[in-house]
Amino acid sequence: MSAVKVALGRRLFYDADLSIDGTMACATCHEQKRGFADGTRTRPGVHGDQGLRNVPGLANVAWLPSLTWGDPRITSLEAQAYVPLFGTQPVEMGMAGQEPELVRRLHGDACYRQLFRAAFPERGGAIDIGTVTKALASFQRSLVSYDAPVDRGETSPAGAALFRNDCAGCHSGSNFTDGRFHRITSRLRMDRGLADITGRTEDAGLFRTPSLRNVAVTAPYLHDGRAATLREAIAAHGYVYEPAQSDALLAYLHALTDLGFLSRSELSYPDSPCAFLDGDDR
Repeated sequence: MSAVKVALGRRLFYDADLSIDGTMACATCHEQKRGFADGTRTRPGVHGDQGLRNVPGLANVAWLPSLTWGDPRITSLEAQAYVPLFGTQPVEMGMAGQEPELVRRLHGDACYRQLFRAAFPERGGAIDIGTVTKALASFQRSLVSYDAPVDRGETSPAGAALFRNDCAGCHSGSNFTDGRFHRITSRLRMDRGLADITGRTEDAGLFRTPSLRNVAVTAPYLHDGRAATLREAIAAHGYVYEPAQSDALLAYLHALTDLGFLSRSELSYPDSPCAFLDGDDR
């Protein structure tokens, strides 16, 4: 981690040239105002392929033990970056087999050449897939969100008690996830989840517990986005509450929203192409 690596990763995160046709950046699917999540059930890729799973938020992603809904082997942000960039099942940014083209585009930009030299002096400023993914990972590690009302103890006792009794078994810890894989419905769908990795029948329908940081702004919910609202997501877990209980639990979930995280300028689109080099990091 360094300030210039973060600055470089920030610019890359918002750059649609990382997709084959120049229409999709990382930020296309990870919008700051949505907690770096997405407002669609499953975002289509550059060729119109329907996405397989709902886009998760990125708050405190540096501390998550694994980084996808269904693959516990992906534990580093550098490795995860390969999935949207070069993945083919489904195609997202469509750069599989186009690594030389990606390097050519970035190398053709004078600001990028300077940023890569400053960020990776030990590599001579090399612009390659390794340095691209390291820079992206550095920016994502700066997506820190620990200033929600819940962090300040500003929650109702009733909502906190309901959450503790009914939700915290899986949504535990400071990021409200145990990082483990669970099944919340016996109804199996086309997506087999963890079983696609392990090959074990008993793992079908298991998905990683998502973090609930900023959950009120990251709709829709569940691995396939089928729950349009928090009420629907709660119901999908089999819980039935009286109206007052439901309202209390929803109020607690809304208290997980860090408004500053949703608007901090240093996490948003950089105003100047060479902002960091110009001494302006807005």
